[in-house]
Amino acid sequence: MRTRAAVLCSVADQGVSALTNIAVLIVAARLSTAAGFSVFSIVYTVFTVLLGLCVSYVGQALVLERGEPAAVRSACRSALVFTAGVSAATGAVMAAVLVPVPGDTARGLAVLGLVLPVVLTQDAVRYCCSTLRLPHLALAADLLRLAAVVPALALQPQGSGPSRLIAVWGLSALPALLLGTALLWPRLRGVPGDPRRFLRRGHLGRRFVLEFAVGNASSQLAIVGLGLFANQLAVGALRGAVALFGPMNVLFNAATSFGPPLLNRVSGTGRRIRATAVLALVLAGTAALWAGVLTLLPDRAGRELLGATWDSASALLPATGAQYTAIALGTCALLTLRVLSPRTTLPIQVVFSLLSVALLIGGYVLGGVLGAAWGLCLGSALKAAAAWTRAVLLGRGAARETGAATAPGDRAEAGRGRPGADARRSGHGCAPVRVAAPPANAAASGRPSGTSSPGPGRTARSRCARRPAAAAPGAG
Repeated sequence: MRTRAAVLCSVADQGVSALTNIAVLIVAARLSTAAGFSVFSIVYTVFTVLLGLCVSYVGQALVLERGEPAAVRSACRSALVFTAGVSAATGAVMAAVLVPVPGDTARGLAVLGLVLPVVLTQDAVRYCCSTLRLPHLALAADLLRLAAVVPALALQPQGSGPSRLIAVWGLSALPALLLGTALLWPRLRGVPGDPRRFLRRGHLGRRFVLEFAVGNASSQLAIVGLGLFANQLAVGALRGAVALFGPMNVLFNAATSFGPPLLNRVSGTGRRIRATAVLALVLAGTAALWAGVLTLLPDRAGRELLGATWDSASALLPATGAQYTAIALGTCALLTLRVLSPRTTLPIQVVFSLLSVALLIGGYVLGGVLGAAWGLCLGSALKAAAAWTRAVLLGRGAARETGAATAPGDRAEAGRGRPGADARRSGHGCAPVRVAAPPANAAASGRPSGTSSPGPGRTARSRCARRPAAAAPGAG
């Protein structure tokens, strides 16, 4: 699949997924009572956290897989088996523990446990399609998911309880799961899987889970901080301004989820950095343009979107627009690090997520809710600057290593251009030849570690010994 088509399918798939989430909340809100939708929202928030943990541990590590096609397919099969098994075990524990507990929230969470294997495995299919560079298959499955869930929920009677809505929502993912599995099966059939690979020491998913936990905790701390120091109007204004940038979140999620397999097509560290730099400029420009559109939006249209919250949220649009421009730059920088050196992203996420919380609270103390918005903007800008600095340093280090590796060959070529240069170094009319050192895995090849095989170096020496000196390269 061509890169341009893959990018379009990846963005479209992420957009369909986001649209599905929005449609689910809207339909559930219309069918439920206020108390029922509150319970549904709590259960859906728990699912969002579990989904984020699963994506971090399995999905984000999976899309970094590269190498032989058979090895990548094996990793995808392992991911599906691991996700299905762990989600089934987790869901069974949730259901067994919460079924005896009274209350609508406990019942809703118990039902979530029963449908958890379906919804999480269906999401794992999406990441397998991305890893195999087949985002159009993920798009087909997600379109079926959207086409199934909205009518299934809409057919429920008015006033349906949250447990019923959760069950219908979860089971409606079954057709998408079956379709995605059927589309992937010809590519995974006959490939061995090893789900235990996700439990081995050093698995990158553990670091990505920690990053998710820190980022999620920082956002919760930010909400708690505003709740402690601000009134509800300030919190609503900030959330309203962020909600208006939902389309940008779709693009950011698409870049994070489906960017690594596309970048793996690009050869060379420098080219990958340049590719993500171009993507960063495109996303930052899009965010700035979207902020400009929202700033020029008439108040009447704004009130149609946010109601009474528009009056306070509109004042935050310049700061929030600048923040999302910085987020675009930071997202692409972190994407670069994920591909080049995945273990370098955790310190940046931890330090600057906590710094953003401090800047949020400090900004509110100094300038109210507008100061809080600019504090978040500054935190995002600092994170982007730190991530790009680290990416540039990695690029320069890779360039130096490449230069050091090619320097001996360059010197040899230069030596050939000077008549007799090699002869003066070797003492005869033949270029000096080194005997190849024993390979690092000599023991694995069955040879004693103290011996060397007749590699290229010995062969070249024997040929040179039989050849007249006048015929040697560089001889005058």
